[in-house]
Amino acid sequence: MRILSKPSTAHCDLDQYICYLLSEPAYSTCSKLAEIMGNISHDSVNRFLDRENYTPYDLFCEVKTRLELEGGTLSGDDSVLDKPYSNHYKSALVDYFWSGKHKRTVKGINLVTLYYTDPHGICVPVNYRIVDKKERKTKNDLFKEMIREVLAWGLNPAWVTGDSWYASLDNLKFLRKLGLSFLFGMDSNRLISIEKGSYIQIQSLTDWPESGRVVYLKEYGNVKVFRQEYKKAYRYYLMSIPDVKNIDGLTRSDFNRVHADHWNIECFHRAVKQVCNIERFYVRTKRAVTNHIFCAIEAFVRLEFLRAQKSIENWYQVKRELFMDVIKQFVSQGGYKSVLHPKQHVLVNA
Repeated sequence: MRILSKPSTAHCDLDQYICYLLSEPAYSTCSKLAEIMGNISHDSVNRFLDRENYTPYDLFCEVKTRLELEGGTLSGDDSVLDKPYSNHYKSALVDYFWSGKHKRTVKGINLVTLYYTDPHGICVPVNYRIVDKKERKTKNDLFKEMIREVLAWGLNPAWVTGDSWYASLDNLKFLRKLGLSFLFGMDSNRLISIEKGSYIQIQSLTDWPESGRVVYLKEYGNVKVFRQEYKKAYRYYLMSIPDVKNIDGLTRSDFNRVHADHWNIECFHRAVKQVCNIERFYVRTKRAVTNHIFCAIEAFVRLEFLRAQKSIENWYQVKRELFMDVIKQFVSQGGYKSVLHPKQHVLVNA
């Protein structure tokens, strides 16, 4: 998996670092791990992060043997790892990006992920990119690049999904050329036609049967659109299959199933931040940052496989239960009073 620039002298390894990310309740730092372990140094952890060369293909190789590679749903989306206090002139890959969470431009790292839900319900990331503005590649460029890669690696999804950001004409035609079925969100001002030669914004159409309706998407062709109410507003989704003649055969049940699979990537982006410490690091070099992000994603993968084999109920269980005995002991022994000097203890109880 690893390509080393030279033989490693680091005593820290992948398993140790992943376990640390899954257990650290606050910010993960090299010095904190060294302090906890006692038998490794701060420099050893730094050397581990600076000398490894983990890649997205390493991630795919890790997961492919435990997935059904054919017939699942491949979802694309991006998320900003918040780094509000980092100096973006000194910290690699930190820049300003639009955040759907904050509804504004924020400072952080932009992670673009392809997330696969296989027919048995196992769902893991299979490819990813970290946006580097110096490379001058857009998120749509990276999306298509990753799609090509996973297909070449042997993945054969039944559906590809994404939100409205990835529903550009270029992306839709790209997926059609590859012979893939897809579902994407649509902006409410996208132009459609229900009468030849006449275009309207999709939000202007009021007649929406539960079973969806086939419309002509400007400059693309026929798609089937479903409308869904969310927080007192309407959202629109288009579906397409290679056999366009049978597109009207897509049902609300098909839409609900594929849309539910797409929601898994939203859950992943939340969990990898809350449980795997992907945002909480202090290294600055590009190699160290990318290796930390790989380790955090790999930590999530291990949690998902534990969930799939029913060793845990959900991704949050490990961290939630890790400190239960410690907290119980602390509370039962009087909490903060148990660590005070005996004279201080008397004063507290007085």
